[in-house]
Formats: sequence, structure tokens, C-alpha cells
Amino acid sequence: MKATARAHPIQGLVKYHGMRDPELRLPYHDSISVCTAPSNTTTTAEFDPSFDEDRVVIDGENVTGRGRERVDHVVDHVRDLAGIDDRVRFESESSFPTNIGFGSSSSGFAAAAVALCEAAGLDLSPEELSTVARRGSSSAARAVTGGVSILYDGLNDEDCYAERIETDLEEDLRIVACEVPAFKHTEQAHEEAADSHMFEARLAHIHDQIAEMRDALHRADFDDAFELAEHDSLSLAATTMTGPSAWVYWQPETLEIFNAVRDMRDDGVPVYYSTDTGASVYVNTTEEYVDRVESELSELVPTRVWEVGGPARVLDESEALF
Repeated sequence: MKATARAHPIQGLVKYHGMRDPELRLPYHDSISVCTAPSNTTTTAEFDPSFDEDRVVIDGENVTGRGRERVDHVVDHVRDLAGIDDRVRFESESSFPTNIGFGSSSSGFAAAAVALCEAAGLDLSPEELSTVARRGSSSAARAVTGGVSILYDGLNDEDCYAERIETDLEEDLRIVACEVPAFKHTEQAHEEAADSHMFEARLAHIHDQIAEMRDALHRADFDDAFELAEHDSLSLAATTMTGPSAWVYWQPETLEIFNAVRDMRDDGVPVYYSTDTGASVYVNTTEEYVDRVESELSELVPTRVWEVGGPARVLDESEALF
């Protein structure tokens, strides 16, 4: 059976860093994110007993190495759940730049999980689908449920799953995506997160940040929510920079964007920056101010304007990639 799915990538608001279990990709703490649209990844998967081997193609390239291992891990889990051993044909395409800090692994593995489970004939809830996607990328769990979502930490699939957080901020939020094309090494940073002397300090305050973020979202307080996201970005960067490999993702353009955002905020504009593990920057503002914000930032780097994206979904067969 063949199926096609589409998912939106996430912007981390309170980000996870490091993995308690690298195989199941279990995080050390809860995390909250928002999906960005219309950026998306589309994936078509087909299981067929006549196939003699698995074929995995992403953005037109045959996938090898660690990237292939991560896809295989999700595919094998779906086979186990469905009780099948058919080989798979898997193709995926993203509509936005990948590997520069815009969450491409989140939309990639969310779309993969939904397409693979549908192709395998599995009938799973969004929460159950999120645990399948999590095996490829913890962030992908939240891309499955869409909108503003939380991934709970835990030691198994019953505890470590994603669900939606309802908030009135979704309608008014606009995200100016500022592209700074510097390749990043997110997986390596996760692997050595706990070796940073800042990691325990991050864990000490992250639970308060989660509680404060949830409260701000429920109150639909834009400034409180996105000031928290901005501060969390700095905390995450401090941890990655002080790990054994001393990853420094930010580029000069990144810092220029930070300064421009602060200048606009000093001028009364509700605007905050946020970064994941990468040099590119999400700039969060409201519908009223987005044109001004993009106009100023587009003088520094290429920009796109995104809104809040919904959950991963199965597409009509006419939209299949093969």
C-alpha cells in the first residue's frame, strides 16, 4: 500500500537538548514548540512484497550514512507495529532550506511517520503517531500534533508523547524566518549535551520555564511567551557552546538580526528572536507589525514570513511523489 503525508517543521519555544536514550530519543525534560507554515515536508511511502530492497530518497538524493540509519529505525519500528516485513520505497521533499536551523528533521520525520503508518495499514491516534516520529527526531513528535505542542519526557511510549496546547496566540503570531545558511550538527550537539558544565544549570531552571511558558500560552500573553523563547535560545546556545566540541552555530548575520530585533523592540514593536541549533533566526511578531519587521530584516538576510501550521496529515493519492 502507498500513502503520502505532509508535516510542518517546528520552532522550539522551550527546547529540548540532549537525549536520555539515543535509540528511543527520549529527552531529559518536556519541550514546547510551534509549527511553521506554509513550510512543509511531503513524504510518500509504499510497502510492497515485490520490492527486493528498501529505497530511501530525500530531496532527490539517495540517503546513506547516519541519515539512512535514522530513517531505517523508524521504518523498522513501523514494520514491527504492523507485523509485516515488506520492503519500502520512501521519497521525501521539503519546501524550505534544510540543515540551517529551521527544523527540517521535525517535519521530515513527522511526515515519514504518518506516511509509513498509513501505508502499513496502522490506525493510530496523533499521540501514538508522535511516538513513532520521535524515534527519528524528538522534535518530530511535536510536528505530528501541530500548532503549539508539548512533548512530555518519559521512559516509554506511554509517557513520552506529544499533544496540542490550545492558545489564542496562534491566530495572531507571525514568524519572519531569517535565513543564515550555515550547516549545523544538531545530532552531535545532542549527543554531548550532558557533558557541558552548563547542562545541569539548564535542567535546574527548565521545569520553571515550561510552567511559565504554558501559563503565558494559556493567557495568550505574546510578550511573556516570546520573551521566554528568546531567553531559552540563549540558554540552549550556552549549553552547546560549552560542550566538548564547543559548537558555535551563530554567524555574524545572526548577531546582526539579534541587534535589529532589540532596536525595533526599543521602538515599541512587539518582536523577539529565537534560534534552535543553527545560525538561522526565527523572529516572532504579530500580524500588525510583520510587514515592518520583515522590511527591516530583509535588508540583512533573505527572509520568509510564516504562520502557525497544523498537524501532520495524510494527502490525497494525487499528491504522491511517485
